[in-house]
Amino acid sequence: MPSEPIRSPLILGASLVIGLALLGLLLGHSAIRVKEYERTVAVKGLSERDYPADTVIWPIQFSAASNELPDLYATIERNTGAIRDYLLQQGVQQSEITLTPPVIVDKAAQRYGESPRAEFRYTALQTVTVYSGAVEKVRGMMTGLASLGRQGIAITGGEYDNAPEYLFTRLNDVKPEMIQEATTKAREVAQKFASDSASSLGKIRSASQGQFTIEPRDKNNPHIKKVRVVSTVEYYLSD
Repeated sequence: MPSEPIRSPLILGASLVIGLALLGLLLGHSAIRVKEYERTVAVKGLSERDYPADTVIWPIQFSAASNELPDLYATIERNTGAIRDYLLQQGVQQSEITLTPPVIVDKAAQRYGESPRAEFRYTALQTVTVYSGAVEKVRGMMTGLASLGRQGIAITGGEYDNAPEYLFTRLNDVKPEMIQEATTKAREVAQKFASDSASSLGKIRSASQGQFTIEPRDKNNPHIKKVRVVSTVEYYLSD
């Protein structure tokens, strides 16, 4: 029976051809599916809110001058006591008041050449700092410093170092809600893009949360903070 040996290789060859064809179809279909999943859109979502500051740091600085060092220190002590009394009367707690060592300058030790002699040999700068969570109450006290001026205390102001500083320390309290808002807005943008391109929005491929920033709302209202975060989300698209 000579035809039997010939038939077996033919059947085997045909099976291989059919198998390779089916494998090619499967691989081609898989490649198409992979290609579809490579279609993505990356969008950003912004969450931006205004919050009142919850902590204030208020440096109160005054200057004093004298030709006698003991007199200068007596003036510093007297003026510091007057400022402390004013703050305590206004409701500031003793624990919220701190003092820094006075900065004393000896003008005689700084004379060069033929420079004219200063009226006072010694000058001093003393800073009393209020650190408080009662922001609005402290802001109201700032307008009352004129009463200290009438007591002969030379309050300095206008310099950057003397400006009140306002802090927002409750970031962890507002983070979850703001992240959710930023992510929701990102999805809205992605959904609009998918709709305009006749596609369907799929699952999230990747997501990254931007850094939170806290800045004054504007230069005239440093006690109101603008908190901002941007989330970047990448979605799959399909037809």
